[in-house]
Amino acid sequence: MNSNSAKSLCGAILFAAALIVAGCSSQPVPNTRPPAIPKTWNDEDMRTLEIPLAQAAASPVHVSSDYYYRIPARTIFKTYPVYPPDREPPGYIDQLQQRDPEVAFDASKLKSEEDWIKAGEIVFDAPITVGRLGSLSTESDLYVRDRKWYEATRTPLARDGSLPFYRYVVAEKGKVTVGILACGMCHTRVMPDGRLIKGAQGNFPFDRAMAADYRSGTLKLEDIRLIERFLFTTPLLRTENEARLGRMSIDQMAAAHEAIPSGVLARHRSSVATPLQVPDLIGVKDRRYLDHSGLQLHRSLVDLMRYAALNQGADDLAEFGDFSPMKLLFDGKPPDPSTQTRYSEEQLYALAMYMYSLRPPANPNVLDSVAERGRKVFETEGCGGCHTPPLYTNNQLSPAEGFMVPREHYDRYDIMDISVGTDPNLTLKTRRGTGYYKVPSLKGVWYRGPFSHDGSVATLEDWFDPRRTQPDYVPTGFVGYGITHRAVPGHPFGLKLSRADREALIAFLKTL
Repeated sequence: MNSNSAKSLCGAILFAAALIVAGCSSQPVPNTRPPAIPKTWNDEDMRTLEIPLAQAAASPVHVSSDYYYRIPARTIFKTYPVYPPDREPPGYIDQLQQRDPEVAFDASKLKSEEDWIKAGEIVFDAPITVGRLGSLSTESDLYVRDRKWYEATRTPLARDGSLPFYRYVVAEKGKVTVGILACGMCHTRVMPDGRLIKGAQGNFPFDRAMAADYRSGTLKLEDIRLIERFLFTTPLLRTENEARLGRMSIDQMAAAHEAIPSGVLARHRSSVATPLQVPDLIGVKDRRYLDHSGLQLHRSLVDLMRYAALNQGADDLAEFGDFSPMKLLFDGKPPDPSTQTRYSEEQLYALAMYMYSLRPPANPNVLDSVAERGRKVFETEGCGGCHTPPLYTNNQLSPAEGFMVPREHYDRYDIMDISVGTDPNLTLKTRRGTGYYKVPSLKGVWYRGPFSHDGSVATLEDWFDPRRTQPDYVPTGFVGYGITHRAVPGHPFGLKLSRADREALIAFLKTL
């Protein structure tokens, strides 16, 4: 693949887009970093940032700080709401075409902590590239004005009728493009009444949108296979994965993505067969490990800055043993840093400040007599041993079944002595797999779902249904492509409760 074709592909591949020059990130920003802002990319800190993978030989080696800081920082332009065709104001696109580009993030104007938090929300909502989720081109055809796209994706809309997961970008006068891959694209939840919860487990149907792009006819079969390899190749399972991919048609690959429900995502470094529940960022300040597999340590605010930098594209530059996602696109060579973009230090700092400031919405569930009984069930069943109040997590890691914990890990990490027996494939067979699952917090479960690390069950009621461990069970959340029924194993706690105690426990959990 030549350099120009590779850059176009990178600009549209899921999460790789953070590093490619696009309409919303094409100009450098001035360096106005105050001395108090920590340095994101420190070689020693980056070396110890992630827990080694269960497939230790495939653990990532990230690019050097010299390489990272030769990548130009992106400009964040002012963006505008997207509406479906029947809700768009008359003449809306024509009006946007008459607008001059406006810079939305200017660190030189930020003075107070409140200023930084407000600016962080701008970063959170800002697309990092334009185009489609699955496409070879970053050129936009305003496909979000097509009614068929909404029928295919079944995406929820905000109360004002807008599509909150996408934004129109004006980076050049007269040109309106569809902005994608903002942090808020994954971490915005539309409630049944149309209210938005920013930072929550999002419910944009990401994989149905990927499938819609695959079925749009803009890509050839070999292009889609390249995207899938880029996102999901696990080095030590490459032969098996490549053979499976080589047998699948475009329709089959689209159908595999369509099988993933809202709130769950075939995220880069995972796989379509082992997607991840989208994490809730509300309360992230109190989490010691990030990702369901506890992949990254969270030692301070700067680690959250690093997490944002990595997950918006920088970890695509890493070497995973003998595999590098970006080298796959650039004929086995690392791309020139000048052809990419990254968040500035100021943007990352503001973003982390904003995420630390997130607060949960008002909880409509009250601690009535039933919930109070459930609190006592929670205590007598010993749930607090793992889900310790007031955070309702002990912030520890639980080894997956089949993983042998290296002796030195007990000195470095907070590891429990028990495995809860949930499906181990995500944490043993993907590039996010550490061999562990972190103990999740139970706070905010009333507005979240689906549940489990792969979103297999839709509700708490389903999670505590003892039938879910049986092989003939039909999961109410993620089932899997070509699968009609399967067990949802693990976490046996609470499955033997009486019906009354189970209902009371769930009522209590919904008050957290």
